[in-house]
Amino acid sequence: MPEKNIHLAIDLGAGSGRVLAGEWHHGRIDLHEIHRFTHQPLTLDSGHHWDADALRQDILDGLKLAVEKFGSRIASMGADTWGVDYGLLNREGELLGPPFQYRDSRTDGMMERAAELMPENEIYARTGIQFMFFNTLYQLLGEKASHLDDAADLLFMPDLVSYWLTGQRVQERTIASTSQLYNPTSRDWDSGLIETMGFPARLFKPLTDPGTVLGPVTAEVAKATGLQDVQVVTVGGHDTASAVAAVPTSGGIVAYLSSGTWSLMGVERPEPMISLDSFADGFTNEIGFGGTVRFLKNICGLWLIQESRRTWQEQGEEISFAEMSAQAKAAEPFRSLINPDDPIFASPGDMPERIRAQCRATGQPVPESVGQLVRCIYESLALRYRQVWRRLISHLPATPECIHIVGGGCQDRLLNQMAANAIGVPVKAGPVEATGLGNIMAQLVALGEIPDLAAGRAVVGASESSENFLPQDAAEWNHAAENWGKLPLSGDSE
Repeated sequence: MPEKNIHLAIDLGAGSGRVLAGEWHHGRIDLHEIHRFTHQPLTLDSGHHWDADALRQDILDGLKLAVEKFGSRIASMGADTWGVDYGLLNREGELLGPPFQYRDSRTDGMMERAAELMPENEIYARTGIQFMFFNTLYQLLGEKASHLDDAADLLFMPDLVSYWLTGQRVQERTIASTSQLYNPTSRDWDSGLIETMGFPARLFKPLTDPGTVLGPVTAEVAKATGLQDVQVVTVGGHDTASAVAAVPTSGGIVAYLSSGTWSLMGVERPEPMISLDSFADGFTNEIGFGGTVRFLKNICGLWLIQESRRTWQEQGEEISFAEMSAQAKAAEPFRSLINPDDPIFASPGDMPERIRAQCRATGQPVPESVGQLVRCIYESLALRYRQVWRRLISHLPATPECIHIVGGGCQDRLLNQMAANAIGVPVKAGPVEATGLGNIMAQLVALGEIPDLAAGRAVVGASESSENFLPQDAAEWNHAAENWGKLPLSGDSE
């Protein structure tokens, strides 16, 4: 029998998903992309939803392809996804409907409603979570009462995938901590907050830690895919938890920027940091692998780039991300700037026109070409990174020596260099596949192949290289930051 040294990572982002195979040998993980697929929200009379049936079928297709390639060498698998979204199951284990997409408008006004039930400062003191309109707390407030009355289980998206694979209904801790209903100090659901909001207590179960073996795939999944004797493991179910677990560092304060649709900037700490200052600055405390806490802030990331590209495609203009970056590099610097976190950019739509309208409204040159518009986004993102970085280090005992940029966004060398220039500390870019590596690392810990997080990070360092970017052009970026700060931008101040 061949050695079972293949571990599969099901990695679902907000716009695409993948099944990756990690080949574990000689103290390193070699990744192979088995199946990549796109998924888009369903627009129904009830709102924006995820197409759960299509997601499930794409996952099964990816697992079948993995079996065709690796056969009985597959030992385990685990699933990670974006945060906050969930499905509601009835007593028979069936979805009450397709899961809502986090940008659905049913959360409109729900932050205000929550504040009427409990003051925001108390909600933050209990949860340590940044106030975002799409948090699970506000999604549940926006649910129809009948849905909650009929629900027997609430499964976050990675929990739902695990349920499809094993039949086990569990709630994994890292994804639960994104909900704004989890207390990172008591390390459990905040029952007082849940009761005050009027949510059924039965929906909030004992939590499962990442690195727990749930058991084998069901007979139905085995028949559909050909999988044999394969264990399903809970990993860092929130994709950022898996990505941060794979930051290849050996000590000191671990500072990171997980770069994708969202940019998440923060540090890894042993305990939550919840104070009046962190509340005012909008920082969040989410649980990481091994009981760590991810003290971070959500920043609008490559969403602006992705939506712009989608708009151009709809208009008949095909342009790759590499071409967009090349045209941005050739464009005039600091011609136009925006605040990426302005609420006007939060929903889907014609992003290039929204950016142009914002530049008109602030009396700046209007970006017309692709290069001008993408450069506006990149420089604005980098200046927002600088602003958040300065607030982040104000909460720390010492300034980190560098920041690690991980995830798909770290492939853009222009944005990496701009980030280093704006923040003023070296950037280490990589690994690109941090989420997949962190997912597989959790499986290896669960199966006893590696002992802990520190050993796993050493494995990641041996598996993928990183690229260094040193700060440049400090005077120009300081001047740009000063001008950016004078614009009538929403968001917090530096």
